[in-house]
Amino acid sequence: MDDRKPQRLPFHRLPVFPVLLIQLVAVVLAVVLLWQWRGVVAGYSGLCGGLIAWLPNLYFAHKAFRFSGARAAQSIVRSFYAGEAGKLILTAVLFALTFVGVKPLEALALFGVFLLALAVNWFAPLLVRARFSRP
Repeated sequence: MDDRKPQRLPFHRLPVFPVLLIQLVAVVLAVVLLWQWRGVVAGYSGLCGGLIAWLPNLYFAHKAFRFSGARAAQSIVRSFYAGEAGKLILTAVLFALTFVGVKPLEALALFGVFLLALAVNWFAPLLVRARFSRP
């Protein structure tokens, strides 16, 4: 058995997992409010925007935070770069697919929930009281 093999963390033990949950809850609440306030088109447009923000973050979390330990330093750096590149590509592809395939689309709801999800992603670490250094 190779002792130098990087240790993989289960997904629910990732330090970013609480942030992803808060982001998903915020997206769902925003979509429900949009659906009730502005109608079905705004609701599913907001859902598309929220998923465009959340799914690439989920991919990044899976790629970037799957290794731990000092011996896995190179794997951690490589996985961060791969995760960020994949996140950017996935975001662009999801936007393109949404604008091409979803008709009718309310752009204000789409971008509003997208920006809300990004804002939650930025500010959630301030709200979460968990220790992010814990394995």
